[in-house]
Amino acid sequence: MQLGNTQIVDTFAEAFGMVYTRLIITAFDDHWLMAAANELCGYGSSVIACDAEVGIEHFLTADQSPDGRPAVSILAFGFSADALTKAVSNRVGQCVMTCASTAVFDGLPAAEKRLPLGKSLRYFGDGFQKSKVVGGTRYWRIPVMDGEFFCVESLGIEKGVAGGNIIFQAVDQATALMAARKAIDALAPQPEVIAPFPGGVARSGSKVGSRYKTLRASTSDTNCPTLRGRVESQVVEGANCVLEIVLDGTSEEAVAAGMKTALHAAAIEGVLAISAGNYGGKLGKFHFHLKDLV
Repeated sequence: MQLGNTQIVDTFAEAFGMVYTRLIITAFDDHWLMAAANELCGYGSSVIACDAEVGIEHFLTADQSPDGRPAVSILAFGFSADALTKAVSNRVGQCVMTCASTAVFDGLPAAEKRLPLGKSLRYFGDGFQKSKVVGGTRYWRIPVMDGEFFCVESLGIEKGVAGGNIIFQAVDQATALMAARKAIDALAPQPEVIAPFPGGVARSGSKVGSRYKTLRASTSDTNCPTLRGRVESQVVEGANCVLEIVLDGTSEEAVAAGMKTALHAAAIEGVLAISAGNYGGKLGKFHFHLKDLV
């Protein structure tokens, strides 16, 4: 298959079921909003080693913001509700409550399953915290040095899909980076999906396992241009730089839509091939065939 001058390899991305929550963060202005968002999303690229996969979903307009201030929607994914509860509580306590002027709201108010947030963080108030019910939702007002940290008592949890991906192979690094930027820019306004790696892109794609017994994952040697000739390489002739975009989404449909957007945007001149990572269909129940996305 071809998309312009780019070969679309007849393969599929293999993704996994995970649980997710959506946080709405607001702040005094864009500077403090991004300060909180960047801290919250830090070290949130892959649950191979991180406590959660976290990324900015989209920014909210003034009329969408729960308190009328600058606002951002953030998605966080984990393998279990317990793991996600611990990760989100720690991240909000360390990265958002500490950030001047912020407040936290629930982005999944209709979800039946909940994880405690303000309910846990309130103890930082050392007995001076107070609760307030607004529109049927309980919030906690925790005294801090710039006033109060206003935080929703709990966040909704829903089932999502993580690990959708495309892998693109370019003639050189500059071309690959340009393709990456185009793909991530195209994804930016798309709701229900995040690309949790740095800048939305992973250069250290991985495979399951390693020759070293202590490692759960190791380098995707078949996609490393420098190992061509030493392994059963999947890098096409003429390609010298390979990058991957990994997507987590609120549903199978959201991940498929995100992959399609990224695939079409990345197929620029000099990107010789686009493929995807899978494990032979043995580990993840969600399979996204590239031929269906062209």
